[in-house]
Order: sequence, then structure tokens, then C-alpha cells
Amino acid sequence: MDGVLAAVTAVLTTTAARWVQLTQHLPPDLLTRPAGPGAWPARACLIHLLDTEVQVFGPRLVAFMRGAPAFAAYNPATDGADHANQTLPQLAAAFARHRAENLAALEAVTAADLPRTVQHADYGPVTLGQMLHEWAAHDLDHTMQAEDALIQPFIGGCGPWRPTFVAHDRAARGA
Repeated sequence: MDGVLAAVTAVLTTTAARWVQLTQHLPPDLLTRPAGPGAWPARACLIHLLDTEVQVFGPRLVAFMRGAPAFAAYNPATDGADHANQTLPQLAAAFARHRAENLAALEAVTAADLPRTVQHADYGPVTLGQMLHEWAAHDLDHTMQAEDALIQPFIGGCGPWRPTFVAHDRAARGA
């Protein structure tokens, strides 16, 4: 992708603002409702984004820029922090704060830095350019996952319009 730095920065900039808006305006029960059995609710997506912002993407960006030879893998099932006592707005504010710090660090990256390589514990050699693509895709993936949870109660209540949402209707798909 041409202009990867600008595109990644644009995605990363919008994600935190989106979560702040969601947590300020949507009712908590909507944000804590999973899309279906075994699916994450929006709150879990936000917590995961916060954890990876603090423990994965920021430190890895620093590792690339400092010329570190390797970094460890991340396991979301075991490596996340305990956020049980934090409200949704607190989580979103923490995410936005850490994201702003990481965006400031990202400003120092140039196109010439994208081929920098680090050894990933699970994937072998990875470049900074690949990690930046993964960072943006990760944001969008968990935003879509959260939106999937948020849309379900509205699909169920829209009556004759329900078939227009078949691509997202978990109940209709048996998911």
C-alpha cells in the first residue's frame, strides 16, 4: 500500500476517538452484551485494544526504532491486565491516552524505517511495515467485532427490515 504511514496513522487516530464516543453515549448494557455465545462484547474488545496498546504495539514500535533484535509473543488470554474495576469511559480514556503517546512515537517513523526487521517469537522475522499494517488491521478487526455485538439487538427489533441485515444477523445465520 502506498502511503502506509499516512493510512495507518489515520486508522489509529480514529479508533480511540470512536471508543471515547461509544463509551460516552451508549448505554453500558449495550456495550457489555456479546454478539452471541462465545463472542466478545464491545467492552472486551476495548479492553483488548487497551492491553495491546500498552503491552504490544507501543513497546514493539520502540523495539523496532531502537534496533532491538527480537520481541516476545503476546497471548491475550494470559497477558492482559485486570480492568474489572474500571468503567467504560475510564477504559476509553486510558486507551486514548496510550494511543496518543504511541501516535507521537509513530511521528518519528519514516518510509525508510519500514524495512527494519525484528525477530518475533512466533512468526520469525517481521518488518516494521508489516507490524504497522497489522496494527491498523487489528484496530479495525476489533472495531468490527464490537460493532457486530452492538448491532445485534437492533437487527432483532427491526421487523420487516431484518432481511436487509442478513450479512450481520447472527440469529438468522445460527451463529
